[in-house]
Amino acid sequence: MKLKDEIASLFERLEGSFDVHETPTGHQKRFLEKLNQQQPKTVKPTINYWKWGSIAAAIALLVVLGGSLFAPQSSTEADLASVSPELEQTQSFFTATITTEIEKLKQFESPEHQQLIQDALIEVEKLETEYQLLKKDLVESGYNKQVVNAMILNFQSRITILENVSETLTAIKTLKNNTNETYL
Repeated sequence: MKLKDEIASLFERLEGSFDVHETPTGHQKRFLEKLNQQQPKTVKPTINYWKWGSIAAAIALLVVLGGSLFAPQSSTEADLASVSPELEQTQSFFTATITTEIEKLKQFESPEHQQLIQDALIEVEKLETEYQLLKKDLVESGYNKQVVNAMILNFQSRITILENVSETLTAIKTLKNNTNETYL
């Protein structure tokens, strides 16, 4: 009931302000002509290009990925493991040793040793970058023994750097412990 009273009072307030004039003659005809001029006469079937483009792209991606999975691998780089089983064991040994030495260095991490450790890791990273180039050279040279020797030397250099820093840090720690001891 209350809603009907509100609506009735609204119409009473707005009475006389409604536009009740007749539209001019020919208004509807002119409106329809303008409307027809804006719309094309023939209705073209709508093609959802995004939908078909997405489907085509997905198919192309599947073809490329499927082709690369089943195509023979022509690698532009190889590591020691691809030369022989013995060198694969050698590579595994070197990699494990490098990982172990890096873990040893992490045990020494402190503000006073940070610069020494960081410098060593930068040198090891440089050698790793050189190793990546050697991997490419190995394929290009046809698995040349000199390149294999250079790769082994690279691993040995990384291990030597890490071992030297580890020994230096151990010596510093021992020296500090000895100088801080109290004698009775």
